[in-house]
Amino acid sequence: MWLWFLTLTVILLGGLYWYLRNVYFFRDPVRHPPADPDAILAPCDGTVVYVKPFRAGRIEVSKLGESVPLPEIHRSSHRFADGWLIGIYMSPLDVHFNYAPVTAAVTDVVHAPAATNLPMVDLWEYVRLTFLRRAVDLFAHRYRLVNERNTLFLRPEGRPPLAMVEIADKFVNKISCFVQAGQTVQAGQKVSFIARGSQVDLIIGEPEVGILVQAGSRVTGAESIVARWRKAAP
Repeated sequence: MWLWFLTLTVILLGGLYWYLRNVYFFRDPVRHPPADPDAILAPCDGTVVYVKPFRAGRIEVSKLGESVPLPEIHRSSHRFADGWLIGIYMSPLDVHFNYAPVTAAVTDVVHAPAATNLPMVDLWEYVRLTFLRRAVDLFAHRYRLVNERNTLFLRPEGRPPLAMVEIADKFVNKISCFVQAGQTVQAGQKVSFIARGSQVDLIIGEPEVGILVQAGSRVTGAESIVARWRKAAP
């Protein structure tokens, strides 16, 4: 009796693992972007882990005035003066397609490999983010600067530039990008896929925007509005 029960349990757990790894992680739900020309959409599903202003291309990381140059995050020669950085953590249970936050021209795509990807969260942080849906500030974690990343630089017509920094977690071995420089993407369009847990940093190169999320906010890629342009496009 116990042997039968144990065998059935192993089969069920094995089937569940196969389903999660080969089907659930790759689900591709239909998304309906809002028809709002002033909206900046969430680039992925997940939990907002930080919202940081930056000035003169640097992000303040402590009350002592320590700061991080923005190029250390997007790993390129592109420059942003003032604006906002929004970090969104995708747990293994979230949809892992990434979406264009606005309609824009893709001006560049920069891939930065890593010798070794560091884990993004410890066990307790994982539980808080994935199951308890609690806010966890991950800005001070080292993975943010050293893990593999793929950055899409976007230029909306008549608007300041943006960038999507797709950061791989420890067990991610590939970031699949569906677009290239020179293309135009529509708001909410699928632009990439990252398997399992990972993160997207959204760089908004404009300080005068209305930020609509905070650390702990749950967002849905291509549908949730994370910020709104305040200045009308010319």
